[in-house]
Amino acid sequence: MFQDANTTQIDQAMQRAYAAFLQYRHTSGKDKAAFIRAVADEIEALGEAVIEVAMRETHLPAARLTGERGRTCFQLRNIADVVAEGSWIEATIDTALPERQPLPKPDIRNMLVPIGPVVVFGASNFPFAYSTAGVDPAAAWGAGCPVVVKAHPAHPETSEMVANAVKKAITKTGMPEGLFEHVHGAGFEVGKALVLHPKTAAVGFTGSFAGGKALFDLAAQRPVPIPVFAEMGSTNPVFLLEDALEKEADKYAKLYAGSITGSMGQFCTKPGLIIGIEGQGLDTFSNALAAEIRQIQPAAMLHSGIAKAFRTKRTDVLTQESVAVEAETSLAYGEEDGIPSVASVTAAQFVANPALHQEVFGPFSLIVKCKNAGEMQEVIDHLEGQLTCTVIGTEQDLSKAVDLLSSISLLCGRLILNGVPTGVEVCAAMQHGGPYPASTDGRFGSVGPHAMKRFVRPLAFQNFPNHLLPDELKAENPLVIWRMVNGNWGKD
Repeated sequence: MFQDANTTQIDQAMQRAYAAFLQYRHTSGKDKAAFIRAVADEIEALGEAVIEVAMRETHLPAARLTGERGRTCFQLRNIADVVAEGSWIEATIDTALPERQPLPKPDIRNMLVPIGPVVVFGASNFPFAYSTAGVDPAAAWGAGCPVVVKAHPAHPETSEMVANAVKKAITKTGMPEGLFEHVHGAGFEVGKALVLHPKTAAVGFTGSFAGGKALFDLAAQRPVPIPVFAEMGSTNPVFLLEDALEKEADKYAKLYAGSITGSMGQFCTKPGLIIGIEGQGLDTFSNALAAEIRQIQPAAMLHSGIAKAFRTKRTDVLTQESVAVEAETSLAYGEEDGIPSVASVTAAQFVANPALHQEVFGPFSLIVKCKNAGEMQEVIDHLEGQLTCTVIGTEQDLSKAVDLLSSISLLCGRLILNGVPTGVEVCAAMQHGGPYPASTDGRFGSVGPHAMKRFVRPLAFQNFPNHLLPDELKAENPLVIWRMVNGNWGKD
């Protein structure tokens, strides 16, 4: 139904985006915010029609998609509010000291400025929140950058409907047409052409490690390298401490059965590793979790490719030495359904076998059984960067786990206590990203207004008269973050 964009169409889209950038980068925060809010309004105006299309394309239920659309519109409006207020650009004024000896000090003023057109790759598992008008486009528009979206081939019609909503918002708010471009491409060549185009300034991606790393490598090979902000998944290890299991193993087993299998395990924050110390508490937890998993109703995965990959990777893990199946669903499942399941392995075998460290995208988790705290630390030492890590423990556990917590914190972008990693709150304090290979740049996240900082760079203005400065750097601007006057720093 939708044709892959050819090289001419890609070039035209990027040229239009760059022309829009030259205009949009000077747009006021209030006008950018008005456009971003209009996008949210137009997405909501699509009504149930877009939910029905997304259900057909993704197999996701209406309640999940309706909630995701609500989250997407909240994210848009949240970024709009921050952009309208203005202090996020970190305007800094460092005034001149002409009498300073042995050399006078110049007037220098600094702020964050947009970098140019951003290419965004829609995500398979979030047709709204991480796709056509999701967090990456919202953050880019807030930063002052046009967006070129490559629709994900798993939900092209949903993407097209949202793209039309964005275009309506552009028209209604008088923004330049090239502020948003939308192309389709099922093959790698479309993505390659977008990343390599000389007008592309950055890339946003949510998906597999293989896909994100391929884009990252392409961007690094360009004559002018560009940043790729790729969120590439995670096993999101959970560390079960002994006193908590002795007291509430059944409670946490039920909680984690839901987290492992929610949306058929197709969240990037699904807990794929559960690490505990052998004993009655871990046995109780494992048995209770197995009982819950057996009762989970299988459901169709996002598309046949993901279902096939899930089964392949699940089989790869289950056929590794010393891996035991703890439980799988006792209910009938179809060819494209996820198979809710949990397995276990000893810590020694886990440490020795890197094949067990990889994400299995779907309703599966691996319990790693440690003999003692030393083995748990060894497991930590062999883990790569993660989006999240979770610790389940009582006050008694935590008082003994200071060093353990410190080690775990080095692995992840978000450290959770006594909860589940699934469910990413949209707020300013959220960090959705982590050390490589969870993401290509662990200094940034892809949720909340801080996501805008991926698409800006600092620019300093030296010795400019007030009337030639951007409004954000003029002396009368009340939103200047730091100001030095007559050699004294003050925070406004």
